[in-house]
Amino acid sequence: MKEFELKYGCNPNQKPSRIYMHDGSDLPIEILCGRPGYINFLDAFNSWQLVKELKEALGLPAVTSFKHVSPTSAAVGLPLSDTLKKACFVDDIENLDASPLACAYARARGTDRMCSFGDWVALSDVCDVTTALLIKREVSDGVIAPGYEPEALEILKSKRKGNYNIVKIDPDFVPAEQEHKQVFGITFEQGRNNFKINKELLSNIVTENKDMPESAVRDLIVSLITLKYTQSNSVCYAVDGQAIGVGAGQQSRIHCTRLAGTKADTWWLRQHEKVLALPFKPTLGRPDRDNVIDGYINKNEEDVCADGNWQKYFTEQPEPLTQEEAKAYLATKDNVALGSDAFFPFDDNIERAKRSGVKYIAEPGGSIRDDIVIACADKYGMAMAFTGMRLFHH
Repeated sequence: MKEFELKYGCNPNQKPSRIYMHDGSDLPIEILCGRPGYINFLDAFNSWQLVKELKEALGLPAVTSFKHVSPTSAAVGLPLSDTLKKACFVDDIENLDASPLACAYARARGTDRMCSFGDWVALSDVCDVTTALLIKREVSDGVIAPGYEPEALEILKSKRKGNYNIVKIDPDFVPAEQEHKQVFGITFEQGRNNFKINKELLSNIVTENKDMPESAVRDLIVSLITLKYTQSNSVCYAVDGQAIGVGAGQQSRIHCTRLAGTKADTWWLRQHEKVLALPFKPTLGRPDRDNVIDGYINKNEEDVCADGNWQKYFTEQPEPLTQEEAKAYLATKDNVALGSDAFFPFDDNIERAKRSGVKYIAEPGGSIRDDIVIACADKYGMAMAFTGMRLFHH
């Protein structure tokens, strides 16, 4: 296939629209079902790069959930605890642990379930039946993978009345070294960002604490590769092989850190015993449960526990999760890794990171206030590596 005509571009008024190879060669994809759009393909090709790099760096199956050209999360295929299975709505799946790819999907899709609503999914490995069954029951726009087991493909084809977008990509495809794009009729050219993120990147530890265990190295690699495909400015919290909070596209670094930290806190609190025990009505769908859980944790526009509200969601009125309870619970969490796509200009980022259990940090360094940032990390006994490499993505 030399080109694929799209319904429209980013918006319905942007026509005509298509994807094609600049050199006239065949596209490295097959569209197995559906008709993906312009933004679908932006998500697909960015997300595929992320999981491909994660698999190469860590040797584990990887999955990411993408929305509007940034990941909501990314994860590698490690088993989930019983508590995390329940928080991610996958505790009903038999033999989940037997599929590392399905575990990676459960983690990536379960991290920020509100932002993953209507996502694009990328799988590093051939989609198996367990993973397909998990994808089928979530609200999603499409999936890209290097292949699909026959039964898994049939499961996915039954989604969205047979219109679910399923893309197969050639895993051996290597793009040209030079990239081009146009803005306002002007062509930009740059070399592809082929910078490799691996454990050697974390060797320059600048804090007094030099202890960087393998689990922390793994989580920092997850964080940094996630950031490589996140709209900048961006910060990413990670633990246990998954990104638990991504702050994307903020103009201020501290706003990235706060946004990602709030998402990480919400992820932790989804595992609080009060949240896991919420008495939902059996008729309440999964997306509605996500919205209610977020409101219960973060005290959003609607007090879901109040008289007149709780009756819509619960079989009985739940006790609120108090600020004191949430703060005490979060204080027990640690060993979180934090990556930043550019240097921290002030130590307020470290102070905010500490509140979400951060113990390990990777950032480029190079600020005139590096000494202040290092001193703040030392105050909390953190281990921080300067990578020397910025990871902006636009």
